[in-house]
Amino acid sequence: MMPFAMVLEEFNKPLVLREFPEPDLKPGEVLVKIEAAGVCGSDVHMWRGNDPRTPLPIILGHEGVGRVKKINGKKRTVLGEKIKEGDMILWNRGVSCSHCYFCSVKKEPSLCTNRWVYGINVSCGEPPHLKGCYAEEVLLSSDTDIFKVPESVDPAVLVPVSCSGATIAHAFDLAKPEEGDKILIQGPGPLGIFATAFAKAYGASEIIIIGGTEERLEMAKRFGATFTINRKKLSPEQRKEMVMERTHGLGADIAVEATGQPDAVSEGIDLVRRGGKYLMAGFGDPNGTVTLDCYKDIAHKNINIQGVWVSDTKHTHMALKLLLNNLKLFSELVSHRLPLDKANEALELMESKKATKVVLTP
Repeated sequence: MMPFAMVLEEFNKPLVLREFPEPDLKPGEVLVKIEAAGVCGSDVHMWRGNDPRTPLPIILGHEGVGRVKKINGKKRTVLGEKIKEGDMILWNRGVSCSHCYFCSVKKEPSLCTNRWVYGINVSCGEPPHLKGCYAEEVLLSSDTDIFKVPESVDPAVLVPVSCSGATIAHAFDLAKPEEGDKILIQGPGPLGIFATAFAKAYGASEIIIIGGTEERLEMAKRFGATFTINRKKLSPEQRKEMVMERTHGLGADIAVEATGQPDAVSEGIDLVRRGGKYLMAGFGDPNGTVTLDCYKDIAHKNINIQGVWVSDTKHTHMALKLLLNNLKLFSELVSHRLPLDKANEALELMESKKATKVVLTP
């Protein structure tokens, strides 16, 4: 039987169930039977036509975990383990070229000019078609970095590792917290939850999270948040007063923007102490602008504003280790599980904020 996939053929239109031929494998390629595919907020942006990288038609889905169905030749994981048919694996969502200026000279493969991503910027209009995770099968290229995952672990729990988890790992890799730091996180979605868990792992003495959904804020407490603020119940002035109370009047050592909303940026920078760091991890698509006072907000504060663009294999590895060390806790992130043909319902759930994490299980 030929594998099925849910295909985005027109922006703002329902995804359509399509059948594709199973591809012939080139040397080093791996055909994977999808066990779980994460539905990310970025998928909603692509569905709505807000991401300029999105070609049509496309099989969405850049977060996947699956079982090896076929391999052409010998293949190893990034840790050197032999990969065989039947193994459960997770892979780095982006594939960099290893030869451009950013890969070979600056050693920043996340900035690779030739980088491509499963389910984001590869059309399914031409063979081998199966390059997204909203499908029964996905074809991994020979240069894809792969991790084996334990058979005992629920695949659905693992899917956020390759996007939310890796992105936040990248953020903290760019600006490593010091033990005892006071960290502020804006947004208690999957990005913010991973940021909370990483902040705790780095030894933060205070983890403050601002959000608008009480259930997610309560979840953040279980992940290590020491203080939560509901932005829908308090004014910006009240929120600032609370943050300053928790930081001895100085502000946060590090603040993590995990919302993708411009209005969060102005507030977040204001809540960072002089000499502190502001990590912008939530902007995966164009979503507006913000006005800052160059003197007051940036220069006089001697603040470090750090953009965080996607991630690399190193960061996927960091996020995977964090999750496997906190497996029961991270299982709480998965709020909905739906079959593949309910992908449209999954996107609507994510867009409405009624779900923390939706996972498709073909």
